[in-house]
Amino acid sequence: MDSSLKEWDRIIIGIDPGTNVMGYAILGIKGKRPALIAMGVIELSKFESHYLRLRRIYERVQGLVEQYLPDEMAIEAPFFGKNVQSMLKLGRAQGVAMAAALSRDVPITEYEPRKIKMAITGNGGASKEQVKEMLRRILVIPDESMLPQLDATDALGAALCHYYESGKPAVARGASSWKAFIAAHPDKVKR
Repeated sequence: MDSSLKEWDRIIIGIDPGTNVMGYAILGIKGKRPALIAMGVIELSKFESHYLRLRRIYERVQGLVEQYLPDEMAIEAPFFGKNVQSMLKLGRAQGVAMAAALSRDVPITEYEPRKIKMAITGNGGASKEQVKEMLRRILVIPDESMLPQLDATDALGAALCHYYESGKPAVARGASSWKAFIAAHPDKVKR
């Protein structure tokens, strides 16, 4: 294990799936402070075959998991467009990235793009550029360390959204009430 990884209480890998460019980000948590460890993109356009792209996604995501040993993965859900073929390819790319994490027992949470934008900017309709700028400010990332590819900052947004969401009480994450939560999770209640 890389000794610098020991300083983090928790590590989250964020993934923005794509078939031409896939973004990734590694977010470290120390106490209640998130910080950027790494971010980048996986260039896939050089591979002519969709199947070779899928293999490259699997290998690179598995490599990132082995390198950074994340505790969790946050992945952006595919945006549903009108082109069915594009959606199918994007879904495959997302599935392969998820399989790479699952092969190393990394739990996965999926987030809709609007939810990520809302968590980062307070506006579910924010532009990718607005998300990038808010991430830079929240995580205090120097301008020169920000990548021009928005796929990388989208992945970072997914990871930070997951950090925010996982800190909320279970009721805020989807149970309709405390009563409903207790009924669904009796093992979590002390009597």
